[in-house]
Amino acid sequence: YLAGRLLKDIDIRQLGSGSTGATNVLRTLGKGPALVVLVADVLKGVAAIVFARWFFPWLYTASFITPPALDLQGALPWAVCLAGLAALLGHGRSIWLNFTGGKSAATGLGILLAMSWPVGLGAAAVFAAILAIFRLVSLSSMLAALTAVGLVCGLEHPWPYRLLVIAGSLYVIARHRTNIGRLLAGTEPRLGQSGP
Repeated sequence: YLAGRLLKDIDIRQLGSGSTGATNVLRTLGKGPALVVLVADVLKGVAAIVFARWFFPWLYTASFITPPALDLQGALPWAVCLAGLAALLGHGRSIWLNFTGGKSAATGLGILLAMSWPVGLGAAAVFAAILAIFRLVSLSSMLAALTAVGLVCGLEHPWPYRLLVIAGSLYVIARHRTNIGRLLAGTEPRLGQSGP
């Protein structure tokens, strides 16, 4: 949204797919702004997890708070889960943009990379491979989300991480519902083409 306002004084939500994500920015504003938006969205997910991993233990041990009778190591994954979920929902349904936003794929990648880098790298690799073959960002994003579910469940991860990745992947796929319709109709634009 800010890239559109700052660069061309436009509301990017009124153009292309209506998303504030990097793909719509690419189609509307070009490669440079799209790269900045992509990096910012990934870092948004990373920041949520890093902050939760720092803040929750600090809050738990703060002298001015009497901690509840729970195990810090057992509670920390739940705090990370809630922070990741908040970042996904906040990106896709921003209160600053009247509950509009992006499709949360890049923010989800940042969450995965900060939470479990093997899962994040696996999802990113699937995204890159599918994008290279089919040039469909939406298909690549959804298959990467499903890959993340398989990896987080197949590797040793706490239950809160698994629940976050499952819920987050379903959310990312649900945010792509119009893309799914275009994919089934054969009208989804490929990378490098203009919007739908």
